[in-house]
Amino acid sequence: MIKILHLSDIHIGSGFCHGKINPLTGLNTRLEDFVKTLSVCIDRALSDNVDLVLFGGDAFPNATPAPYVQEAFANQFRRLVDAGIPTVLLVGNHDQHSQGLGGASLNIYRTLGVPGFLVGDTLTTHRISTRSGDIQVMTLPWLTRSTLMTRQETHGSSLAEVNQLLTDKLEIAIEGEIRRLDPDIPTVLLAHLMADNATLGAERLLAVGKGFTIPLSLLTRPCFDYVALGHVHKHQNLNKSNDPPVIYPGSIERVDFSEEKEDKGYVMIDLAKGKTNWEFCPLSVRVFRTIEIDLSKQEDPQTALLKGIAKYDIQDNVVRLIYKLRPEQLDLIDNSSLHHALTTAHTYTIQPELISQLAKPRIPELNASSSIDPMEALKTYLNNREDLKEIAPFMLEAAQNLLTDDEGILLASY
Repeated sequence: MIKILHLSDIHIGSGFCHGKINPLTGLNTRLEDFVKTLSVCIDRALSDNVDLVLFGGDAFPNATPAPYVQEAFANQFRRLVDAGIPTVLLVGNHDQHSQGLGGASLNIYRTLGVPGFLVGDTLTTHRISTRSGDIQVMTLPWLTRSTLMTRQETHGSSLAEVNQLLTDKLEIAIEGEIRRLDPDIPTVLLAHLMADNATLGAERLLAVGKGFTIPLSLLTRPCFDYVALGHVHKHQNLNKSNDPPVIYPGSIERVDFSEEKEDKGYVMIDLAKGKTNWEFCPLSVRVFRTIEIDLSKQEDPQTALLKGIAKYDIQDNVVRLIYKLRPEQLDLIDNSSLHHALTTAHTYTIQPELISQLAKPRIPELNASSSIDPMEALKTYLNNREDLKEIAPFMLEAAQNLLTDDEGILLASY
């Protein structure tokens, strides 16, 4: 049996708005959280003496991470090099420059010739020799419409027609790789994609306008002993028959409040030709907690608000306090008391919402001094508007097309 550790969507360097500066290190505490969690995954690979590590893509929040963020990532994966554990780094959508044009941030590991490291930035098959035998890993990085098709090919076509053409082209490419496989050794498909029946989380907004949905039928092929996926942040097995397992391990840390209730972790696999056992391994990560309190009918809203907060153990949590009240109750709330009640939290935001047709809820992250870019601002706004949840992807798609004419197609296949 070949022992494999499968993890994905590290996004190291994300969520700094939910952290604070550690005075001892000068680093954002959320960066330290991500490094700590990644180190737990690497510790497990080393302690279990795994034969192979598969990374499903999205190392960073974007393709140009700060040098100290790149260093934090490299320091952890270097431990696998020192232990002689082969590693495949798949390129995800956040690892690509300009949606695939201009290379990927992870390509530096191939350029430097890091021993035992393979970078999956094309659809191809790698034969890897491990301590427990050979294995084939077919890599399928994040693909965009422009990767597979030209504008001329899509001119005048409906969205459904475009997506079918994309699926047909991808199927032909995968078939070509399958025909070159050695049928006698175990095979893994390592892919960063949006499968058509996946349950989505933060990536629903993070990748709008940058890809297309792939049918599960393209992945559940008898030649694959395990399908290792990346991109969707919620852990799930898409194939109920488990033949083969089609697994999103999910992200290793919470990126934002949309992942508040999701378990985070990685997957351990024992693999042989025609036989696969896998286990999801939960990680202990920082708690995100939303406290929602309706004060609109309270005679003493201040007391009710403090009692509502006191019901929760918020020690070291990232907290979002949302309270609803009538405009005439605003003067009854003592903000200094709220700040005192939340001091044990790691970080917190306070979001009052006025119950009035004329009032608009305020979002602290979008204050006048914020340096957030327009797309990030819109994503933050939509994450705070449950009433716009269904149309949020389309609003983001329209905004993306206003800012860039990257591919000339108006809607993603959501």
